[in-house]
Amino acid sequence: MDLTWTDEERAFRQDVRAFVTAELPADIREKSFRHQRYSKDDYIRWHRILAAKGWGAPTWPTEFGGTGWSPLYRLIFEVESFKAGAPRLLPFGLTMIGPVLMKYGSKEQQERFLPRMLTVEDWWCQGYSEPGSGSDLASLKTRAERTENGYIVNGQKTWTTLGQYADWMFCLARTNPEAKAQRGISMLLIDMRQPGVTVRPIRTLDGGADVNEVWLDNVHVPFENLVGEENEGWTYAKYLLGHERTGIAGLGHCHRELAILKDVAARTLMDGEPAIRNPRLRAKIARIEVDIRALEMLLLRVAANSDQGPGPQASILKIRGSEIQQDLARLQMEVMGVDGWPYDPAWMRSDAEFTGPGPDFAAAGPAGYFDMRKTTIYGGTTEVQKGIISKMIIGV
Repeated sequence: MDLTWTDEERAFRQDVRAFVTAELPADIREKSFRHQRYSKDDYIRWHRILAAKGWGAPTWPTEFGGTGWSPLYRLIFEVESFKAGAPRLLPFGLTMIGPVLMKYGSKEQQERFLPRMLTVEDWWCQGYSEPGSGSDLASLKTRAERTENGYIVNGQKTWTTLGQYADWMFCLARTNPEAKAQRGISMLLIDMRQPGVTVRPIRTLDGGADVNEVWLDNVHVPFENLVGEENEGWTYAKYLLGHERTGIAGLGHCHRELAILKDVAARTLMDGEPAIRNPRLRAKIARIEVDIRALEMLLLRVAANSDQGPGPQASILKIRGSEIQQDLARLQMEVMGVDGWPYDPAWMRSDAEFTGPGPDFAAAGPAGYFDMRKTTIYGGTTEVQKGIISKMIIGV
């Protein structure tokens, strides 16, 4: 793998940096560096700004309206966007159900749904986990009964991120209750605005309510909203999870949080001088920076083989990326020490103003720390990922 930057790649980096600096709304940038929540409108505004530029789908091929960028160009875009304070692009459409529809969906589904993902005319959410069926997803109990006019779906989904905003859900449901484990599961596209769909918020440790439980009570799904073939949903689910886990690595996020960490360390006093001068702290920061560089190299290796799908290496990316994100949040808290802001759930609201007792700069407080605790759980727990690595890479 050649890691030498070409003139074209350097020029592209400058183009991305200049564009994001000029076009990212200032209020969104401020929320990013203060670890505040984005509103629905924040996400939509940024997606549409990128779509107008032709950058609405960095990972998609041009035939579906994407950029057709190489893995390296996509990496440059992610890192530079995050460094400048841009929010993460919504993954549910772009990097989850979008690639599934490109590979397994019908032409009608591709034409109907894919263009609307670019500008978030349709907001998607994921209907995978259930109470008692998270890590053991194959034990899901939501059922889809075939009728003359389509499927009737009944069940409950949980940990549905940003489901309160969603227009559509890609949902796993059991269409053959007699089959064992992974067999008999289908993937359905469900209109969230129809009768029978109820969304209820789940309050998380950081005081937020961005995850939800979704109840499906006699919800109708027409046959044309079945992805691929009936009872083959597990194949599509695994393909989707590989893309999700690669995205959870969060390289751009890690770079931004590292910059925030260094800024906090430079402005916070430790033993009467800037904390960044403390040898032990400098060693911890250096260790995390090396970890981020190693993650970047691994991500490039996986991306270079993206034509074959993410594969089991996505599990390594998921583990390391989520752990590094937690390490960054933990060290930010450590650096702030007694100067850190007290825990205040209201701070993370998108309309909150600065009122904290600490210095008015990047919010390295409990809110961000609590928010990062879930990264080693969603998208498949660390324990599950280690099982995949053991079986598919090591061969144990």
